[in-house]
Amino acid sequence: MPIENVSDTARWVAVYRAMESARPDALFRDPWAERLAGDAGRRIVDEMRYGRRMAWAMIVRTAVLDEMILERVREGGVDTVINLAAGLDTRAWRLALPPALRWFDVDLPAMTAYKREVMTGEVPRCRYEAVAADLTRDDERDEVLRRVAGVATRALVITEGLLIYLSHEEVAALARALHAQPSVRWWLTDIASPTLLKFMTRDKGDTQRLANSPFRFALADRPAFFGPLGWRELEFRSGLDEARRLRREMPHAWLARLMMRFQPRRKREAVRVMNGYMMLERA
Repeated sequence: MPIENVSDTARWVAVYRAMESARPDALFRDPWAERLAGDAGRRIVDEMRYGRRMAWAMIVRTAVLDEMILERVREGGVDTVINLAAGLDTRAWRLALPPALRWFDVDLPAMTAYKREVMTGEVPRCRYEAVAADLTRDDERDEVLRRVAGVATRALVITEGLLIYLSHEEVAALARALHAQPSVRWWLTDIASPTLLKFMTRDKGDTQRLANSPFRFALADRPAFFGPLGWRELEFRSGLDEARRLRREMPHAWLARLMMRFQPRRKREAVRVMNGYMMLERA
């Protein structure tokens, strides 16, 4: 089953949120994930060679970004969250957010309509609005940002699961567009290294399935890329470190750690930071 566009990956990730929510020791509870994933999401996961074995990475990402969002809301005084390419995210319903907080989920019209239908009757915990927009169109993206950032004083932007599908030029354009809005103070995203990108595209079957949404963006030097665009790194959390902390490591992680002990320090560090979660602050 091919993934037609980036929005389809939202169904894939919702399956993992449903898997975690079913655990007695779940890191988070998402009672809507199963419905949102639907049969399409389950087929995507079942047909990928490493579909279920990849669950740990998405589960850790969800849990860590939950923490980082809540910390920024509490400590930074965020009054508006702008969730770009929001997909089937349900944080506006499931996180303990201040009722006065504004939350904008922005995604393609079809995804926005699907999510609205599934979530009919469910009450968000804050002032929620879904915005239908094609973020690949610069003029449409900039107009949306002007509107939603215009009502904010201290805004946090989230691009969970988005940047890896963009080119370096597209990410740079997004960085400039976000910086052009004075109220956008912070930017939270997941980030991959070239090492991880190579690892993720090693399976030809999965690569063909992702042909319409190939993985493209990866960075070896995060500050060198984002610094000239007006953003500095406030916090970075290693995906592998966080997986161990949360006890959601990949299969046979203990063996991988044992083998890495015999590798040079530089290689060990490169593996440790091959994926992670980054909070950028307006410079």
